[in-house]
Amino acid sequence: MLRLVVSKVQELCTLNEAEQILAFVTKTGLRNHPDVVAKLIYYSAISSSGCLKFAESIFEVTSMDNPFICDTMIRAYCKSVFPIRAVSLYNRMHRFDVETNSYSYTFVLRACAKVLWCTEEDTLFYGPTMWRKVAEIHCRLFKTWFSDNHFVQNSLIYTYSQCGLLDIARKIFDELPNKSVTTLNTMICAYDRVNDFGSADLILQSMPKKDVVSWNTLIARYLKLKDIESAKTAFEEMPVRDSISWNSMIAGYVRIKNYDEALRLFRQMQIANVEATEITLISVLGACAETGALDMGRKIHKSLKQKQIKIEGFLGNALVDMYAKSGNLGWAWEVFNELSLKHVSSWNAMIVGLAAHGFSDEALELFAKMENSREGTPNRVTFVGVLSACSHKGLVDEGRRYFGLMKKEYSIVPDVKHYGCMVDLLSRWGFLTEAHYLINTMPFEANAVIWRTLLGACRIHGNVEFAEESFQHLAEMKQLGDGDYVLLSNIYAESERWEDVERVRNDMVRLQMLKKPGASLIDMK
Repeated sequence: MLRLVVSKVQELCTLNEAEQILAFVTKTGLRNHPDVVAKLIYYSAISSSGCLKFAESIFEVTSMDNPFICDTMIRAYCKSVFPIRAVSLYNRMHRFDVETNSYSYTFVLRACAKVLWCTEEDTLFYGPTMWRKVAEIHCRLFKTWFSDNHFVQNSLIYTYSQCGLLDIARKIFDELPNKSVTTLNTMICAYDRVNDFGSADLILQSMPKKDVVSWNTLIARYLKLKDIESAKTAFEEMPVRDSISWNSMIAGYVRIKNYDEALRLFRQMQIANVEATEITLISVLGACAETGALDMGRKIHKSLKQKQIKIEGFLGNALVDMYAKSGNLGWAWEVFNELSLKHVSSWNAMIVGLAAHGFSDEALELFAKMENSREGTPNRVTFVGVLSACSHKGLVDEGRRYFGLMKKEYSIVPDVKHYGCMVDLLSRWGFLTEAHYLINTMPFEANAVIWRTLLGACRIHGNVEFAEESFQHLAEMKQLGDGDYVLLSNIYAESERWEDVERVRNDMVRLQMLKKPGASLIDMK
């Protein structure tokens, strides 16, 4: 019986099959057999068609004495949007004296590095102390022979460089008797990260032959410098390209907002029969969201379903964001509800999408659910969505309450976007004096967007004094556009101040600032 079950687990292809096997082993009393549990967790946590939440549900009722299972979960967390959980599990392993090995250290070090750039809230709470955790792990390694493991050494170099401790990374690098191509590339990336291209080039020149990773590192450097043409030249000169090469270029075009070129390159990648990775799809979906290329985004989603790939993490967030920005909230809800582990960025994409399309009640209801869940703590982006929802619906009292809540309850200091939302809320619904006071008492200078928001509200509510002040501030910032002149002219006209109307229009003629014709964008099918 046991041999049959183990063979069935090894042949798993879908999450549904894994759920059936779990039900069967529970019924037959094999639920706690180490081989069965280990293989079930490995499939659920690591396979593209698995589910980390399902793996968690099995792991939480198992004993903490199996190093393979613990390493599998650390590896899975390291790949996910929850790398801090890998660090927590590593701590538990030591607390319960579970044996650690080179895999444990390699993946937990990578997780520490990922925490530093994965999400804003992880960096805020754990970033300042993460280097101490890395140093602690390094000290433990000195007590074991794993400190000489090639993969562990490369992970140490990579993680220390991510923490900004380049001197320690270089010391480890210099002490290595045999440096592999991977080690050399890791150190080159570390120098590129701090713009020390001279030191990076010295290592690059010492390499007998550049491999594909070296070429990818060079492309990444050019993209960091926003030199897209040099990156393109290096890409075209590569003797061999891998998926990372294509990913880097596509992400580079997305970063400079050349979305059409990113989508064109993705089509070339498909023609070249290069398998798109999760990173590729995240970049492409980002481009689809910004250009409204819903058809391509929908095809990617359908392809993932056909391949029975479980949509989670960053990929799930990208799909929710793409559908929400495209206005297809039904499909956005579908993906969001299917996410078994909802990161804060998943909640944010849905809340902001609902708010942007006028579904204020639904956005605020979802925010309430987020507060009651344990999966995501609201952050800056969350409150931008919440305040926008209040603005669209005219929920002034609620907006004031949420603006205070973010400071008192979540210790989030409002930035210019939050103040901008509050100015929009107050001025749009007639509280111009309060909006004006908020602008003048902000801890930083108001930008053109905020003054233009107040100017637009002055047209609706007929406040000439604040309109003139807003216009004057825009002039001082040299941010005046044709629309601002037209707005002020119309405000004067509605107040029957005809001399001022003529003056503003003469200024437009003198400055050759003609009103641009309106335009609409429609999706033709």
